[in-house]
Order: sequence, then structure tokens, then C-alpha cells
Amino acid sequence: MIAQAPILSSDPTPGDGDTDVVLETKPKTKRPPLYKVMLLNDDYTPMEFVVHILERFFGLNHSQAFEIMLTVHKKGLAVVGVFSFEVAETKVTQVMDFARRHQHPLQCTMEKE
Repeated sequence: MIAQAPILSSDPTPGDGDTDVVLETKPKTKRPPLYKVMLLNDDYTPMEFVVHILERFFGLNHSQAFEIMLTVHKKGLAVVGVFSFEVAETKVTQVMDFARRHQHPLQCTMEKE
């Protein structure tokens, strides 16, 4: 982010003398967009493996992971977390790589919130 120097403005008003006014501008910043990370259901990946992924890569305890796994199983997908782009992308890559290494077709995706 580039800081802007204060802008000095001289206002020579007759009788008042010269005055300097400092106008500070604040740059408008907005939060970066967030991305939902989702797991998709399939008919082949074991439920225990999905629970393990949720605990390992998303830091959930066993009961939280089990609940999300059931949501994925019953509804076809579940949002696992909401992150910045870089974090979401990393988590999707980690999950997909881990699933492939263990020969499971589990799908993990992300989309802008």
C-alpha cells in the first residue's frame, strides 16, 4: 500500500495572513473476498477417510468432522470452511492430493462467497 503525503493548501485571504491547511486522505481499503471450501459426496470414499481429512486439514474435532461428513453423505456436499483465496486454494490442493495418494475419488472445490 502506498502512503500519500499530506496535501498542503495555501489560502491567502486578505487580512487573515497566509494559513496552511493539512488535508489527510485515507485510502479506502476493502476486505479481500472469501472463498467457501466444499466437499462433494461420492459412492466410493469411505466415511472414515472423510472424517480423517476434516480432522487433519481443517482442524475439526471428531464430532464436528463426523457431523460434516454426514452432511456431505446426506446432502451431496457441505461447506467445510470459509477462507481467503490462498488458504482455500491450499486446502483444496492438500485434500485432493491426499485423496489421490490414498486412491479415493473424493472431490474438494472452492467458490467465491
